Amino acid sequence: MAPLPDPRWRHAVVTGGAGFVGSHLCAALLAQGTDVTCLDDFSTGLPDNTADLHDHPGFTLRRVDVSRPFTVDRPPDLVLHLASPASPADYLRLPLHTLDAGSLGTRNALELARRSGARFVLASTSEVYGDPHEHPQSEAYWGNVNPVGPRSVYDEAKRFGEALTTAHSAAHGTDTCIVRLFNTYGPGMRGHDGRAVPTFVRQALDGEPLTVTGDGRQSRSLCYVDDTVAGILAAAAHGMRGPVNIGNPDEITMLDLARRIIELTGSASQIRFIARPVDDPAVRCPDITLARGKLQWEPRTDMADGLRRTIAWFRARNNSPDRRSAPSPSGT
Repeated sequence: MAPLPDPRWRHAVVTGGAGFVGSHLCAALLAQGTDVTCLDDFSTGLPDNTADLHDHPGFTLRRVDVSRPFTVDRPPDLVLHLASPASPADYLRLPLHTLDAGSLGTRNALELARRSGARFVLASTSEVYGDPHEHPQSEAYWGNVNPVGPRSVYDEAKRFGEALTTAHSAAHGTDTCIVRLFNTYGPGMRGHDGRAVPTFVRQALDGEPLTVTGDGRQSRSLCYVDDTVAGILAAAAHGMRGPVNIGNPDEITMLDLARRIIELTGSASQIRFIARPVDDPAVRCPDITLARGKLQWEPRTDMADGLRRTIAWFRARNNSPDRRSAPSPSGT
């Protein structure tokens, strides 16, 4: 049975919609009956990420650099701004592009929402907390960020995007919301994008050593992509301004994650320790009290189940005759 249309949204614009989280978000919106215009400059995402959506009558894909002024064919009632390089490999390769996406791109997406009278959702990140002194991190925590370190192009772009979103709402009455996405994983990631889950899965399936940085005791919380998308849409529908954390509060160290992926893949790979990146956070874990209370949202996918699905996707892709080396997805 086809899903019933969601009466809240007739037309959504998703910037960075050809990226990892963005492409899953486009699919979820279409499934609930919302037409989607996907905007992406394909600097890190690519059209194949939305290949399953191209024949959907409600889906439009356009190549657009959102850091330049743009228009769409019909006014949206929802604008979801995800456009940004998200992996360290990409934002270190594209530092100015990352800053432009967080500043000019956010401003242009906000202007589209203002002109259209649309709800605006900024996909921010847990990186605004930097290497936190508070653990777990609540939305009230201001963070501990190095403004001139190698990660600053991404951290500060998102922090500026939050400030701009807040100011735009105050100055123009734009209906805005800020969601802070924590580490998200699942099918559709690229094995070489530098993030832990796809890197470890690729290495395990290829029989390579799993490269754990530092001593591996640094922790992360991992949220399966379907849960992240559900949290974004719950915040959009609620009407809250945020910021609100969207993530999984179950922590795991990088060493334990590597060991678990070796076990789940049945790999004979060993673990190799390498230098830890500059300003790499020691801990990362969301306090989701606000999301639970206001949105009635919390992650539902068990980590073992989510990792199995992710591994199965990588296996199928590795065995596919048209296996490709794709650029890293855009969005968070």
